[in-house]
Amino acid sequence: MALSGWVCLVTGASRGIGRGIALQLSEAGATVYITGRNKETLKDTAAQVKERGGNCVPVVCDSSNDQEIKDLFDQIQREQNGRLDILVNNAYAGVQDLFTNMGKKFWETDPAIWDSINNTGLRGHYFCSVYASRMMVAQGRGLIVVISSMGGLKYIFNVAYGVGKSACDRLAADTAIELRSRGVTSVSLWPGAVRTELVSQLFTQNDAPAGVDSKIKDVFANGETTELSGKCIVELAKDKNLMSLSGKVLMTCDLARRYGFQDVDGRSVTDYTSLKFLLTQVPYLSWVSSVIPSFFRVPRFVLTLTSGRF
Repeated sequence: MALSGWVCLVTGASRGIGRGIALQLSEAGATVYITGRNKETLKDTAAQVKERGGNCVPVVCDSSNDQEIKDLFDQIQREQNGRLDILVNNAYAGVQDLFTNMGKKFWETDPAIWDSINNTGLRGHYFCSVYASRMMVAQGRGLIVVISSMGGLKYIFNVAYGVGKSACDRLAADTAIELRSRGVTSVSLWPGAVRTELVSQLFTQNDAPAGVDSKIKDVFANGETTELSGKCIVELAKDKNLMSLSGKVLMTCDLARRYGFQDVDGRSVTDYTSLKFLLTQVPYLSWVSSVIPSFFRVPRFVLTLTSGRF
């Protein structure tokens, strides 16, 4: 129970990665506030936390609603005597739109997709970071994690997605500069391909959604569990040298290697920077991967050279 007595907030925890993070944080002993727009799915997450012996506080909150965000932090301030140890900015509202518009160019897509992708998943993160930082600065400690993706480095899905993820990474980096002297750490976390409920539903169909490369389908089919990101955050919280990572983009595969753990289902975590993995994504070269040791890795910028949308 390494996080016993800690107070955490995970936005967008009704399902998917957010739910997985909440389960891992609560399993480590923390009291976890979870948010989402749907009361029933929040209750489902809370029930799973309780089944594992954890403590969870579900709060209906739309991360695109400024007043609801403020009310959320007022509630935590009131109920926890101003204590907040970890904020995980995870809420995201654009997944369905991403897959519905897969393969379309940005000029062929309704420009309102910008709002569905980046209001909750970027603007909401900024608002939550402001309110959380006020509490953390006052107590002289804290950890803010922005859930981002490789889309901040290379083209994935569409233009609005990439711009938003790049901005999430910059949000973590720039807030880290101003928070460093106050004892608060801010990082961006890149999960790999994750088998969320929606992704599993889409990719277990006979045919991938229109515009999706078959290799992407295979990557997601063998992707991380929704709880791996939670394991990463628990280990980060325990790291006595955490401040040395502040402002950085951290990949789940790098953290699994750094802290020496596997996914919750016992599988090894796919290393997206390994030469072996990258060769499997290159047509006519995948056979070479069988003779390449897994410990050969490439600089992160090389990921931009890989083909496809992942």
